[in-house]
Amino acid sequence: MFLIFSREHPLEVTTEEFEQLRAGHRVVHDETKKSGIFERAELLKAPRTATTLRMDNDKPLILDGPFAETKEQLAGYYILDCKDLDEAIEWAKKIPTACKRGEGCVEIRPLAEIPPR
Repeated sequence: MFLIFSREHPLEVTTEEFEQLRAGHRVVHDETKKSGIFERAELLKAPRTATTLRMDNDKPLILDGPFAETKEQLAGYYILDCKDLDEAIEWAKKIPTACKRGEGCVEIRPLAEIPPR
């Protein structure tokens, strides 16, 4: 799984910047589909739309927004079926992370297999 983190910025993204970002993701979608490793990708709504649930002494505490107090927020993800970490790193280099005029990062994390009961 490729977790895409981008910085939120108070200024709105221009139509041109949005289209440039979208075009970059379209290239990655097309290349990964053509190579047969694409499984799924999604864009997440802004962090301000998030709801976080934490348990506090067995009682649910519901918070508006993401839990993390960081500049970078989870913006979306890809699931690609890569043969090894080296291949995953090469794909991660192609995933655009600049969102709303701020640089971001891509976290690569293997999906765990849950054994059947």
